[in-house]
Amino acid sequence: MIIPIDDPADPRVAAYRDVRERDLVGREGLFVAEGEVVLNVLARSTLCEPISLMIAQKRVAGLAHLLEQLPDDLPVYAASQAAMDAVVGFPIHRGILALGRRRDPPSARDMLAGLGEGALVLALSGIANHDNMGGLFRNAAAFGADAVLLDADCCDPLYRKAIRVSVGAALATPFAWAKGDLLDLLEEAGFEAVALSPSGATRLADLKRASRTAVLLGAEGPGLPASVLARTTTVAIPMATGFDSLNVATTAGIVLHHLAFAAERL
Repeated sequence: MIIPIDDPADPRVAAYRDVRERDLVGREGLFVAEGEVVLNVLARSTLCEPISLMIAQKRVAGLAHLLEQLPDDLPVYAASQAAMDAVVGFPIHRGILALGRRRDPPSARDMLAGLGEGALVLALSGIANHDNMGGLFRNAAAFGADAVLLDADCCDPLYRKAIRVSVGAALATPFAWAKGDLLDLLEEAGFEAVALSPSGATRLADLKRASRTAVLLGAEGPGLPASVLARTTTVAIPMATGFDSLNVATTAGIVLHHLAFAAERL
């Protein structure tokens, strides 16, 4: 349902107004997705659904193949570029935005319980950088992680920038927030927790995949606390002499690739 928008004050596009400011204060369970690649993922996602789209008029014809995949009654606001820039509060060159929501987000306990034998989970503690969060979800999707578990100190994977960096993986990868201790939840669900640390006791090349494995990563800098490392299988990625630091998303990609394609099973 294409709806022309010429007036930036039109109340029908109020949810898209001042996007950057709304990013900071939150959208009460909704999210904004940006760009054609991400919109393609949203259109196919079983975990999230679009509520409406706002597209620059000049982009509508070129997106006809994508719009055909969406419900006929979904509002698609076709705005002039000037009106769209005024609504969102900055020049939006991609000219494609969608407002969406998650469908029935699971509890962490239910999500873990629903995973089958051989499940691989990415468990995150204190990841506060949205670029890193997006990269982590992108790697989780690329290497077949079944789900992502987040503690209360992590930033929102459905923040607009995190979704964009994840190239939409945050909209298609199951995730849940842990209300209690990450390790308690993982142990209860029968997962072996593998914690990454420069001082890890096991070299990554020697790590075997358990029947249910969770890769645990902490924030860059402080990493995981000693109390957590003491309760897990600690793993190190050997690096060149004099260097022991990797970006957390890069670390996740290396470890998930190993567990998905190279590791023997216990």
